[in-house]
Amino acid sequence: MKLLRRWANYSPPLAVVLLLIVGWQIVVWAGSLPGYLLPSPVAVWQAFIDELSILMKHTLATLQLTILGFILGSGFGFITAFFLHLSRFLRTALAPLLILSQNVPIVVLAPLLVVWYGFGMLPKLILLVLICFFPVAIATLDGLSRTDRNMLAYMRMTGASRWQTFRRLELPWSLPAMFSGLKVSATYSVLGAVIAEWVGAERGLGVYLMLKKSGFQVDHMFVVIVVIAILSQFMYALVALIQHWVVRWNNNFS
Repeated sequence: MKLLRRWANYSPPLAVVLLLIVGWQIVVWAGSLPGYLLPSPVAVWQAFIDELSILMKHTLATLQLTILGFILGSGFGFITAFFLHLSRFLRTALAPLLILSQNVPIVVLAPLLVVWYGFGMLPKLILLVLICFFPVAIATLDGLSRTDRNMLAYMRMTGASRWQTFRRLELPWSLPAMFSGLKVSATYSVLGAVIAEWVGAERGLGVYLMLKKSGFQVDHMFVVIVVIAILSQFMYALVALIQHWVVRWNNNFS
């Protein structure tokens, strides 16, 4: 019964995807667009099969960068949110600057990072951390600020210290919002890794995409797009699974 409910949840989006693929194939068959501009799904699948081994190497390189950048960016986001929440002075002084910093597109910092740190791993990690940390920091800070006021008053009445209140009430209360930020950050992390690889890398989906772009191999470019989408969904599902384990009292939040 549980399996049937899950299938009922997933079947509508799967049906939409299937209809889009069928429509895409029909448009190509009808000759509305030439194959070198819009390859058919069959051609994209064949391109995937032809370069599967090479594509796997680039995918693993991107996935490693994604996971490392996501972990570091999320950790930085958590620490930032915790300090801003625990210190009224820091929250007043830095929270507006945190919001203001997002007015600067992170991507435009990539050339500067290359100038400062070269073409190694460091500039790519910094770029990815900057992309991942903001959703986690804002969502966590918002979750901490929404703690039930009656429970806060009760904790104060019992003589709980500030740290005890934070650890036993505010932090557990913020977990659903925290995981919402993690999910957003997880989906951004793959795209951020690909963009970071454009800065300068030897392997990765970003490198593979630029190579295929130079050769006007549009079918292979579509393959990269699909793989990026799958990786993003994988990262999202991984965070949702961790949330299911951690926030057992609110398993339906995802």
